Amino acid sequence: MDARTPAAAEELTVDQLAAKVGMTVRNVRAYAGRGLIPPPRLVGRTGYYGADHVARLTLVRELLGKGYTLAAVERMMTELPDGALALGVFEALVSPWSPAEPEVIEEHQLAERAGIPHDPAAIAKLVELGICERLDDGRLRIPNPDLLRTGLEVIKLGVPLEAIFELLPKLFHQADQVAKIYVELFRSTVWRKFADAGMPAEGWPEIQRTLENIIPLAGQALVAAFREAMGREIEIVAYEELGLPPEELPSTG
Repeated sequence: MDARTPAAAEELTVDQLAAKVGMTVRNVRAYAGRGLIPPPRLVGRTGYYGADHVARLTLVRELLGKGYTLAAVERMMTELPDGALALGVFEALVSPWSPAEPEVIEEHQLAERAGIPHDPAAIAKLVELGICERLDDGRLRIPNPDLLRTGLEVIKLGVPLEAIFELLPKLFHQADQVAKIYVELFRSTVWRKFADAGMPAEGWPEIQRTLENIIPLAGQALVAAFREAMGREIEIVAYEELGLPPEELPSTG
């Protein structure tokens, strides 16, 4: 019988913690030894870890994945002002926007979903573009299933795979540019004001709320602008294909 309280029931053993954050137990213990996470709650000889441990290790993994050295990560983690609040903000900064859970599939499943013959060269191109990653056992890990799902639906509409391969780098580039615009907006206004004030502890919750809200708002604005631009471009191309002169285009103003 588990006599732990409901709150304690949410805690994880070191094996469960490692699995949840995508690390090995050895790495978790190594990071704990470097002081990157606080000691666990001990029950006898068993340590239990909570949400703060998950948040910290997730942040460590994300920062290492972005190319920071372990020494740099250790310095950043130990120098964060007002630890728990700052962790939430930095986690929001480095984590993807509402990511779907990564998916692992067989190569033939990918071809079946697209409704096309299995083509090793096409799979290799998807790996090169970062749409999927090849695991040691030969299966494919899909970091962003939503992006893949959208591409497969476009293929089913009759758009050639080669055309999609040509489109994706352009799409990624444009997405990067839009992201830079919004991040710089946040950096030059809200964050600059907060930083100039000395990053007071009571200001961290507001910074986190701003970050959490600006991302979906940016997405909504982008979709609205894209819808209008797409309609305008479709109209222009339709008139071009029909051989109508520009002056016959309906006025948009």
